[in-house]
Amino acid sequence: MEELKESLVFKGVAERLTLGITRILENMPGVADVRFAEREPAEKRSLLSWEQKNTCILPEDLRDFYLTTDGFTLTWSVKLDNECVPLGCMMINSVARLCPLLQPVALFSLPNAPSLVDLDWEESNTESGTGRAPAAPHFDSRSRIFELDSCGGNGKVCLVYKNCTSGVVAQQSEIWFLDRSLCWHFLTATFTSYYRLMITHLGLPEWQYAFTPYGPSPQAKQWASLYQPLIFGTELSFADPAGDSYLNKLDPTKAFRGKAKVPVLKKKQSTQGSSGSAAKNQGGTGKHSGAKR
Repeated sequence: MEELKESLVFKGVAERLTLGITRILENMPGVADVRFAEREPAEKRSLLSWEQKNTCILPEDLRDFYLTTDGFTLTWSVKLDNECVPLGCMMINSVARLCPLLQPVALFSLPNAPSLVDLDWEESNTESGTGRAPAAPHFDSRSRIFELDSCGGNGKVCLVYKNCTSGVVAQQSEIWFLDRSLCWHFLTATFTSYYRLMITHLGLPEWQYAFTPYGPSPQAKQWASLYQPLIFGTELSFADPAGDSYLNKLDPTKAFRGKAKVPVLKKKQSTQGSSGSAAKNQGGTGKHSGAKR
């Protein structure tokens, strides 16, 4: 009886954690093998140890998440030719795997060996940023970057602390996506917003690339058109090179304006022709008037 109670309690917690997405997936055509990994809550001492080790304060919503479950993994597959093919994956690393993206330089590495720090140059990465997105993180000591999700090798979703100072505890964080070309793309300002975004996109392959100028691959778009047609059909690109969003490209003043009728130009008749026709008209008028009399 107690085991049944515990299972029901955990089922309710899992339902709240997944926002009911497991039931939605199970009712989709072709979806099979929906799995949600059960995990115990993280201990408070492990969170405090992480903060002391990395000189960063975890955001409150992420802290509450880890105190509920130490990480998150939900996977689902599709049936193709009577075989289950893994497709969707939603993942948040545990506290133990919330590791820095920039590992310290090895003792035996070459002194002039290239590193990610070499990708930072003032012309492309400035602290001023743009009007459409915050300033991109840096690969040097100015930013502290921790991996939340490896995205199956298609990039990395990271918890980023910017404008850091050595020896000072960092408090403000954001969620960014680092693509395979090592370019940064802003996702959300809070972990809660990112979590909802991940659930909404069902963990489809390369869904994070919807927030890049180039978007997901053609194969990923095909999967998205099957399982998320509304989201991926109207997805905005927040880094349009032209500076405009892809939505509302239609100009109402031009689209709903009636077509103006082009006036037909009448050919001007010659003076002689016009005078001759006038005389005929007068003569005809006279005959008619005489006949009436």
